[in-house]
Amino acid sequence: MPGNNSHIAAQREPDLRRRWLYLMPVVFVTYSLAYLGRSNFGFGAAAGMAKSLNITESRAAFLASAFFLGYFLFQIPAATYAVRRSATRLVFFALICWGIFSALTGVIRVYWLLVADRLLLGVAESLILPSMLILLTNWFTKAERSRANAILILGNPVTVTWMAAVTGYLIRGVGWQMTFILEGIPSIVWAFVWLGVARDQPVQVRWLSRESSGQLTEELAREQASLPQYTNFLATLRVPGVLLLCFQYFSWSFGVYGLVLWIPEMIRSGSSRGIGQVGVLSAAPFLLAVILMLVVSAVSDRTLNRKPFVWPFLILSGVGLFCSFATAGDHFWLSYLSLIVAGGAMYAPYGPFFAIMPEMLPRNVVGEVIALVNSCGALGGFAGTWLVGWLQALTGNARAGFLAMSVALIVAGAITLCLPSTRREPHPA
Repeated sequence: MPGNNSHIAAQREPDLRRRWLYLMPVVFVTYSLAYLGRSNFGFGAAAGMAKSLNITESRAAFLASAFFLGYFLFQIPAATYAVRRSATRLVFFALICWGIFSALTGVIRVYWLLVADRLLLGVAESLILPSMLILLTNWFTKAERSRANAILILGNPVTVTWMAAVTGYLIRGVGWQMTFILEGIPSIVWAFVWLGVARDQPVQVRWLSRESSGQLTEELAREQASLPQYTNFLATLRVPGVLLLCFQYFSWSFGVYGLVLWIPEMIRSGSSRGIGQVGVLSAAPFLLAVILMLVVSAVSDRTLNRKPFVWPFLILSGVGLFCSFATAGDHFWLSYLSLIVAGGAMYAPYGPFFAIMPEMLPRNVVGEVIALVNSCGALGGFAGTWLVGWLQALTGNARAGFLAMSVALIVAGAITLCLPSTRREPHPA
């Protein structure tokens, strides 16, 4: 009988591997499109959006940060809907909305209407990450989750990489207004692809056998049974580590979003190159990020350990930004190389980080906790985007912004060291 069970398990393994081929590509593309809608704003700013709209640099900084106020508002309600109803339907609705709002950024000319549009774009995109992470907990076990999370969030640096290389030339060819319109359309089209492919549970797809989906469901149930149980979301706020995760992700996002939205302007001011070349220079940190995210998530899953794959990279990214701050203006290429290291390191830990919460908390509350942590990240993104832009307008250069982001990332790494360990031995298959 043991030999027969091993033979059956060997037969099911290729079947379960289809999850990576059928589900993860659509997950990756969907999050990539979401990130396109939020991060191409930095290229519009570098291309002279403020001058075209006759607004001051400080108002342009607030316009960029308005996205994160909207992103903050609906995270927890979105997670509740995704758990109780359907994550896939919520993502479909979000795709349609953010495609429309992103395109409108290139149409609206009135400043406060544009602020409202960016706010609503943030609301639409706030639905996506909690829904996706909840969806992945229904499809992947603990030993796979860091890699699944990493592939999802790879949509972030991969999008910025190709967008950085293409958007600069697109802006030069058709202008920043038409660029926003053209880059908003794919999300609307993709919404219907998503609706046709993605499903909330393994038992709902035809490409996975009933035996394989049953085996996966049983394994996930065993993992849930090993976790401490909580009756509701409020009870989780007393769990050691939940509030620390909120503070940690606030600081981390402060550095990440400030970098993503303002890196084109930072490099342009230091290199005095055209907008097309700025796009190419901006891509390098995110190419390194892609490589590090894949390697770090794979090793984290192999060891079933998370913290040691988070805090060292955050501190390294903070040190890299500080070196960039210290050399900016005097040694551009040394500052730029430091920026590459910092950008790669700040993205590397995302897979292990988002695997921490499902290993702390059961399924009935983990979605809302992920949403709470991501909401704090949205506030960090708002603070980073606004403060970096404001400091640049105040001082005339990016050095103060680099310093603020480097401190925030080092603080995020230090907080991670204080988190309780979630490492447990895996259940036998």
